[in-house]
Amino acid sequence: MGNRVYIFDTTLRDGEQSPGCSMTVAEKLRMGRKLADLGVDIMEGGFPIASEGDFEAVRALSQEFPAMRIAALARSNKMDVERAGRSLELAKHPRIHTFIATSDIHLQYKLKKTRDQVIEDAVRAVELARTYVDDVEFSAEDATRTDLDYLEQVSRAVVAAGASTVNLPDTVGFSVPQEYAEIIGRIVGAIGDKAIVSVHCHDDLGLAVANSIAAVQAGARQIECTMNGIGERAGNAALEEIVMAFKTRPDRLPFTTGINAEHLYPASQLLTSIISFGPQPNKAIVGENAFAHEAGIHQDGYLKNPSTYEIINPRSVGVPETRLVLGKHSGRHALKQRAEALGFTLDKDQLDVFYTRFTEIADRKKGVRNDEIATLLREIGALAATAS
Repeated sequence: MGNRVYIFDTTLRDGEQSPGCSMTVAEKLRMGRKLADLGVDIMEGGFPIASEGDFEAVRALSQEFPAMRIAALARSNKMDVERAGRSLELAKHPRIHTFIATSDIHLQYKLKKTRDQVIEDAVRAVELARTYVDDVEFSAEDATRTDLDYLEQVSRAVVAAGASTVNLPDTVGFSVPQEYAEIIGRIVGAIGDKAIVSVHCHDDLGLAVANSIAAVQAGARQIECTMNGIGERAGNAALEEIVMAFKTRPDRLPFTTGINAEHLYPASQLLTSIISFGPQPNKAIVGENAFAHEAGIHQDGYLKNPSTYEIINPRSVGVPETRLVLGKHSGRHALKQRAEALGFTLDKDQLDVFYTRFTEIADRKKGVRNDEIATLLREIGALAATAS
């Protein structure tokens, strides 16, 4: 088994399903261009049966990115699969991604079907999809709450029907890493090299990235994820976190992707400009504070050697620079550097006065602007000149 992991980006499909994240065709094309720059392996463009806009988005993406593998989602029924097939007519590398729920709770309450009926539907959908495209992915929705013997039965059946990728989603973010790895390992062993095992993890318990990585360690070789982790409810596994975990810890995670990491932050910023919200400030890799330091101890260490408090070079993910945020926790080292950056040279006594006056101001504010710092430094300089 190779160590190459394929990145299936579903920002434009599952990500768009998050409240406030709906995108027009033009917006999907803009985001698609950045995802292409990023180097994702598969771009899921939409759910063609859901709306005319999604149908047109898949067609437009297929035309715009002939070298890209474009996927269209379809439930495991004739109408959905045919609609997905038509949406992909212009794609050079089309993939139909068909799915049906397999857990007993979904069968009983949502589908009202037996296990045998679900297998029949899944197999028919894969066989029909293969009449449109050579590349078919099947997803067992709610796989992590599915009886494992039955999940293996379904997986074997869809592979025999022509699926080249079997996706085992943690649809409701229910699983934990060790458990998920066991599920993935079981299915990888069952289907061998006949198909790639994929994972699609939701973040309801905050474990989507951890579960995705555990799955790769157990043999999965495709991860479905989104920029900024957007998606249904608590979102999906964040593409940027997975990629940088592999890049930062190859000693423990010897896996590679085709992602051009320097495009991660620009992609995050573009997505933020298109949808109605951005990542929380403390979001790993792409958050506003991901490479910002306020604590004096951290700032002092960083100024002496960035690796003391940064395990990733911000420029490697497209972040222009580290930010030293001056607040009540800042120390003399950072204050001296900021003064020099603003054109002021301070001796030791002046720095002590600056530190005392600054912390008095910072205690009353959420942050201190550069113009306020410059005013304070000019006052200190004037006092020093008067004293002399």
